[in-house]
Amino acid sequence: MRQTGAVLPMLATKGDHVPAGEGWAHEVKWDGMRVLVDVRRSGVRVWSRNENDVTVSFPELQALAALGLPDVVLDGEVVALTDGVPSFGALADRMHVRDAARAQRLAERNPVTLIAFDLLSADGEELLERPLSERRARLEGVGLDHPVVAVPPTYADGAVLLDAAEQQGLEGVVSKRLSSRYHPGRRSRDWLKFPIRPTASYVVGGFRWETGSEHRLGAVLVGEPTASGLHFRGRVGSGIAGRAGVVLAELLAPLRTSTSPFAEELPRLDRQGTVWVEPRLVVDVQHLALTTDGRLRQPAYRGVRGDLDPDDLLGA
Repeated sequence: MRQTGAVLPMLATKGDHVPAGEGWAHEVKWDGMRVLVDVRRSGVRVWSRNENDVTVSFPELQALAALGLPDVVLDGEVVALTDGVPSFGALADRMHVRDAARAQRLAERNPVTLIAFDLLSADGEELLERPLSERRARLEGVGLDHPVVAVPPTYADGAVLLDAAEQQGLEGVVSKRLSSRYHPGRRSRDWLKFPIRPTASYVVGGFRWETGSEHRLGAVLVGEPTASGLHFRGRVGSGIAGRAGVVLAELLAPLRTSTSPFAEELPRLDRQGTVWVEPRLVVDVQHLALTTDGRLRQPAYRGVRGDLDPDDLLGA
């Protein structure tokens, strides 16, 4: 990738029904971290969707440089597996590592796989203006033959795939128009996403310690960024335990501030005991729905999204 700002990932729009017909291809929605991967014989570089160089976090992907491929730029997701199923929680310990030695140790214990689903350039030829059908055909012929990478299959019947994905505990389905060009950084209705589990990303605006402790997190206060500011969506305590809570506390510590970042004044029950933070950290939260007063119902923390910035959530 000539440089991190040269190409941004194309983004999918939430759909209301899975499209049918020969003009669409359907694939599994992977529970991972979106990346662009520049593969050359001299080495591999990996960029997150918010343009951060995360190459050091995933040393096992360097194996792609030894495959003798033409220089290629791949679009895909890095996933980690739990009991054979992609799990964002299993990936959480890998995403934020910037120490090469520690990243290597983690790669040996908890390896990742690159799910490559698009080809943006090959041997110096830009493919962004080519239809998806051609990009996919060329991707499948590149020669990505290694355990660290997989090219996922596509399916003709999206509704059947969505049912199968739900039965297997997968995240959902993405439907893509076969004639679609690649629009870097744009959210397009040529790509439609259909998540099965109600999981969304929110911005942390504050946190609370566990009762009687100032070392263990008890909950975070999250909000939804909008054009009018960060709107409160409730407290999230479930899922913040053990190592997950330790990592989260370390990331929030330097963001402490004296004032609430939320657009509205929070109820006293939510303000009391809260440590405010600058609204810069994005986390994933699983929940049933929003209550009538705009709060997450039965929320559970799933992990930090180091690949997302608050601005990425506007219009998501």
